[in-house]
Amino acid sequence: MDEPGNLSHFSATGRARMVDVSTKPDGKRSATASGILRMRPATLERIRDGSLAKGNVLAVADVAAVMAAKHTPDLIPMCHPLPLSGVEVEFSEILTADAEGCVGIQTRVTARCTGPTGVEMEALTAASGALLTIYDMCKAIDRGMRIENIQLEEKSGGKSGTWRRNAPAGEASA
Repeated sequence: MDEPGNLSHFSATGRARMVDVSTKPDGKRSATASGILRMRPATLERIRDGSLAKGNVLAVADVAAVMAAKHTPDLIPMCHPLPLSGVEVEFSEILTADAEGCVGIQTRVTARCTGPTGVEMEALTAASGALLTIYDMCKAIDRGMRIENIQLEEKSGGKSGTWRRNAPAGEASA
């Protein structure tokens, strides 16, 4: 087993490797990731009223998130294929404009599995896929959109247990 703090995706000689998880027990694992797509208020209004020629943007982005989670090991070279048991996708509007006058859509994606390794990469990839899909479907009217703050919010399961971003004192966190 690797020493704590070591980068487990590198061998003793410094070569990249897929970590051997064959000796790890299966366990229930969950991870939630989030991200934001900033856009002009008029773009958000078009998404909301469904007036874009490409169709229901959030419905397509929801499917894209699930597909991205399923294809994570095809995109991230050392990621293990996992038997996902569920992927939940949520979208919420950010109506407070930033310094550039942009509003936004935030996504939160939770991925779950029972297996020997965590699903953090699946959740992060799914959040990215959802936001990239919204960008793709809206780029004809707003090329200045920007993706921000794709990040892990929490994870549970495995030897390291539970981790939460900005967890209050006394709760599990990094």
